[in-house]
Amino acid sequence: MPLGLYTSCEVSAPCGLCSTEGIIGLLDVPETYLEPDRMKAGLIWFTRGFLEYQFPNNAKLAQNTIEVLEFALELSSEVPGTSADWPSDITLSVNGTEIGTWTSPGDFWGQARRLYAGLVEAQGQPVWQAQELAGDDRWYLCRRDEDFTDLVGGPGPGNHHSIRLRIAVKPDAKHPGGINIFGRGYGNYDQEIIMRLQTER
Repeated sequence: MPLGLYTSCEVSAPCGLCSTEGIIGLLDVPETYLEPDRMKAGLIWFTRGFLEYQFPNNAKLAQNTIEVLEFALELSSEVPGTSADWPSDITLSVNGTEIGTWTSPGDFWGQARRLYAGLVEAQGQPVWQAQELAGDDRWYLCRRDEDFTDLVGGPGPGNHHSIRLRIAVKPDAKHPGGINIFGRGYGNYDQEIIMRLQTER
């Protein structure tokens, strides 16, 4: 998913977007996030707020049940300049349900962290896990008692035709250190946001 292809946004300054060619729109003006050129963004940053991305739920279209949902994205805290000690609580939600919060340790500009996050079945219960691929640390952020298929949709009526990922720094975050989201041309991995679905055979 290209960084600029978000379907909903609400951000506060300092904020901005960059392509590999330069700044998009105006710096620190939230309305810039509506610019058509946002589709070229390779770096997005803001202090508080959210971006939401809508992926097609191809598993539902194929009438398959999702067993594992994974997202891979590269992000960090956001501070003018850089600071390795600038924690920020970054919250992920799927289809309107808050999954968990990862605390980014700092803004490493040029040494960003890649967050690999997934919902997996563990001992019969879905577990949200996030692993910082730059190191060996692993976080288990949230256990859910609800049926996993209620979240992303398996076969049957009333399930979701799309999978909405929201990336947020909440207004009441304990560590409101902002966020950088890195895409093509920026960061360490030169990739957009990746979603993977693993379904029942």
